[in-house]
Amino acid sequence: MLQVPFIRENKEKVIEALSKRNFAADEVINEVLSVDEERRAIQAELDNTLAESNKLSKEIGNLFKSGKKEEANELKEKTGSLKERSKDLNEQLNEKTQRLSELLYNIPNVPHPSVPKGNSDEDNEVVFEEGTIPQLEAESLPHWELAKKYDIIDFELGTKISGAGFPVYKGKGARLQRALISYFLDKNTAAGYKEYQVPHLVNEASGYGTGQLPDKEGQMYHVTNDDLYLIPTAEVPVTNFFRGEIVNETDFPICCTAYTPCFRREAGSYGAHVRGLNRLHQFDKVEIVRVEHPDNSYNALNGMVEHVKGILRELKLPYRILRLCGGDLGFTSALTFDFEVYSTAQEKWLEISSVSNFETYQANRLKLRFKDENGKSQLAHTLNGSALALPRVLAGIIENYQTKDGIAIPEVLIPYTGFDIID
Repeated sequence: MLQVPFIRENKEKVIEALSKRNFAADEVINEVLSVDEERRAIQAELDNTLAESNKLSKEIGNLFKSGKKEEANELKEKTGSLKERSKDLNEQLNEKTQRLSELLYNIPNVPHPSVPKGNSDEDNEVVFEEGTIPQLEAESLPHWELAKKYDIIDFELGTKISGAGFPVYKGKGARLQRALISYFLDKNTAAGYKEYQVPHLVNEASGYGTGQLPDKEGQMYHVTNDDLYLIPTAEVPVTNFFRGEIVNETDFPICCTAYTPCFRREAGSYGAHVRGLNRLHQFDKVEIVRVEHPDNSYNALNGMVEHVKGILRELKLPYRILRLCGGDLGFTSALTFDFEVYSTAQEKWLEISSVSNFETYQANRLKLRFKDENGKSQLAHTLNGSALALPRVLAGIIENYQTKDGIAIPEVLIPYTGFDIID
């Protein structure tokens, strides 16, 4: 979340920047500053009250030692009223602190100056494009029909056992899925990311720590009896490794990668654009997460973008990169680049990765800090990216590599699959 001192010192700039998101911030920012002023006034009075109470307690002790019992008892009555006042002030302080947190949790991150204005994904800015879109035969099929033809993904079986959006991968389809996971992890670890296996359920504090709560509460599966949430991405458990931690400046960069299944309700997602693997309730993803010194986070973001580029080049998939506009930018992100692969049979671009810098927004929620060269605690910067999300990568491979003889396997994946064609 945003830091109150930053808001106080940059009020108009914050309001103007948030307008890029089409977020009317005037009212909530004014309330934040008002509540914080009240909180600070209560805190000052509480500090003075406690200081006076402590001073009187010492005087009472000295009076008792000197045999001045009557004077000591008079002061004890005064300390009793001070304690009552302290209790009342503490309650007021807790109320104001809670209200301040509620307000801050519902204010999105300030966009980076390079984020373009816009209302939706139609206003995103294409910044890079690479790869040749293959020319398919007239009888070429979309991936959901190819999956059925070669018996590699069973959407109906998934619907039977769970519901729509839970496919079952079969035979060479399952092996290709596993090959992609291993390949992505190997690429990430070779680039210096430490591999982790993490829980697939997280507590409420973890959801708040990375900003999925309260913003995405309706999109997360909630295990009510245990008050746990199924993760929408490995970003949540991995970034929460560092909740409440003070890391060493010499530890930067901290680079993590993890494979997990991901669970999203995707409420309200209907229509032709969600067919097949286009949008699922459960899908696999390999994530990369970085904790960085603030001075290096944008260099790190560029490095993450280049890393994902390298993977897509090896897969020989046509792709493009978009800088997200304010209206499409994630709640917690300051700057996001989306990668999209071209689905030749569907004749459309499919998002396969988002690479984002959250600056101090998540770190402030997490209380993730480091000691600078002067020994002062500073908030770190956090970043994450998909490297990569599997469903649409798999869809892109199935469609773009289809031939009259079957579905060819990208050369880089053959050592992982053990076969070169699905036929």
